[in-house]
Amino acid sequence: MVLNLAIKERKEIKPEVNSCKTNNFVKSPLNYIGGKYKILDQIIPLFPNEINCFVDLFAGGCNVGINVDAQEIIFNDNLIYLVDLYRTLQNKELLSILKHIHTQINKFDLSKENEAGYKRFRLHYNSTQNPLDLLVLVAYSFNHQIRFNNSHEFNNPFGRNRSSYNQNTERNLISFINAVKSKNVEFQSLSFDAFNFNSLGKSDFIYCDPPYLIATGTYNDGKRGFKGWSKNEEFKLLEMLDSLNSKGIMFALSNVLEHKGKSNDILKSWLNKNKQYATNYIHKNYSNSNYQTIDRNKSSSTEVLITNYTPPQINNKNLQLVFDYKK
Repeated sequence: MVLNLAIKERKEIKPEVNSCKTNNFVKSPLNYIGGKYKILDQIIPLFPNEINCFVDLFAGGCNVGINVDAQEIIFNDNLIYLVDLYRTLQNKELLSILKHIHTQINKFDLSKENEAGYKRFRLHYNSTQNPLDLLVLVAYSFNHQIRFNNSHEFNNPFGRNRSSYNQNTERNLISFINAVKSKNVEFQSLSFDAFNFNSLGKSDFIYCDPPYLIATGTYNDGKRGFKGWSKNEEFKLLEMLDSLNSKGIMFALSNVLEHKGKSNDILKSWLNKNKQYATNYIHKNYSNSNYQTIDRNKSSSTEVLITNYTPPQINNKNLQLVFDYKK
């Protein structure tokens, strides 16, 4: 089977307002792997102008949903300890949260160099599982990753000379807490296929940023103590999106078509069967959306936002891939 790729250029649509800048966005206090903060100025203008209920189905660091203008925002993630943290940030007083964080840092003498203190604090968290302690633990862990073993014990190693809770972290935390408290926000901890879409209608919107099938990360390697991501989940998600589309519910899917020489043929085949869906390209270096050419370098990624509607604003010429499979 040979895959032929043809590029079709869609008509340039000029935005009605200036494009967003990342310094106007609220940033998650968690440096979540795969987080979309740096490309918010590319993807949010592609969302519908008016949204009743916004569902962030794979919330992760919540960078997308917290910056969306909607009547209601639902954050969902299957990592229950992460959702417990968000609920604590939503319900607890800001000063009380900050006091707890600084108390723990001083008590365990946490720093970029003190690995022994980090390990003592990790043991403490695994024995108590205080949600706020997870935030502190992640701040000092390797690459700020959230990893659990099969016994649901946090097991990420120490981030020596790299990771810490600093002024930027606290600034982002305060902005995030204020945003969560000021908006109509709900947190859920369900598998994506267990989420109840029955109450959603045509004025609602679902954003999906699942683990990328052809990319390697702690969120899909099966080593977080929670369900990993495989071809079965990929097929199930795409079938679910087709079902939502048949009900007139708008969605957007973040994903990659190609990554470091690998090709997501499942996703490409799905697009070939659903030519009504729009494929919007995201600039590979996450700096802007001026995508004049598509980089086919084997070490690069082709990141896209797939929508089942025509985006209201496209700042540049929007390129759409048409997939033509021939045997």
